Amino acid sequence: MEHSEFHIGLDFWCGKSRWRCTEVGTRTVVAIRIDQVKTTTVDGRRTTHETLTYEQANAAGWFIGPPYAVAEVVFDEDDLQACSLDRDEP
Repeated sequence: MEHSEFHIGLDFWCGKSRWRCTEVGTRTVVAIRIDQVKTTTVDGRRTTHETLTYEQANAAGWFIGPPYAVAEVVFDEDDLQACSLDRDEP
């Protein structure tokens, strides 16, 4: 994809992961991963890992922001070439 194709709120694919654009910079794009959310809960000595689907995470409000409850990732101008609007094409 070209940098000019990105806008805040755009859902796109990079590799096998689905992302949502949260910021467009001069040469970068910032996004959150939305196809799944991996959580870790520590309760004393017990650590629990869980993977939420898009539907579960969305219903729980994980994608509401800013600030977001999930990490934002910076895509630079070289990374954008691997992004697409369709799941199967780079």
